[in-house]
This record gives sequence, structure tokens and C-alpha cells, in this order.
Amino acid sequence: MDVDLIFKIAAIGIIVAVLNQLLIRSGREEQAMLTTLAGLIVVLSMIVGEISDLFDTVKSVFGL
Repeated sequence: MDVDLIFKIAAIGIIVAVLNQLLIRSGREEQAMLTTLAGLIVVLSMIVGEISDLFDTVKSVFGL
């Protein structure tokens, strides 16, 4: 896995956590939840390609 990808995911996590706390403290719990879900979707979309590559590697190792 690319180290840059790990740093990008960590940065998204930090940004989402800060936004989440700011929104909750301002009484916007629904927007905080939507921000968290959006962050999760972004991270998942970033790692789907990596998981696909992993499966391709496993298939080639076992000749599948």
C-alpha cells in the first residue's frame, strides 16, 4: 500500500473529526453525521482500487 494513501486517509479523518465537533457544538448534529458519512464514502472510494489490486495479486499468485 502506498504511504501517501495512508497519509491522505489520515488527513481526511482529522478534517472530518474537526468538522464533526464544530457542527455538534453549534447544534448541527444532522450535518455532523452527514459529514462523517461523506468522509467514510471518500475513504472507501480511495481504497476500493487498492483492494481490487490486492485480489488481482492473490489471483495471480494462486493461478486463478
